[in-house]
Amino acid sequence: MVAFDERLRDPVTGLPLELFSWEEVEKELRPVRIRTERRRGRDVTIIENLPFSKETMKSFLKEMKRILACGGTYKDGYVLLQGDHRYKVAKLLNEKWGIPEEQIEIE
Repeated sequence: MVAFDERLRDPVTGLPLELFSWEEVEKELRPVRIRTERRRGRDVTIIENLPFSKETMKSFLKEMKRILACGGTYKDGYVLLQGDHRYKVAKLLNEKWGIPEEQIEIE
């Protein structure tokens, strides 16, 4: 019988660490924040804490830009869209991407 080193076990569940990572679980539980800022005299919509992988994030951004007919980019872990699209983005996140309304914060 192979004994596992206790340092390789999760302190909460006791399961081996290689089964899953708490970072992924925590990432999925954080609320998605949607807010606007003024940059160079124009409104931009910033979407933070999206529970997507980098590849999914790229397809999400492409879809948002197509649906909202605006420019946008992904950098430093957040999506930036040109214009004020807070409520449209929240509706699309809920309907198209399956994120519950309770997990979306609009500022």
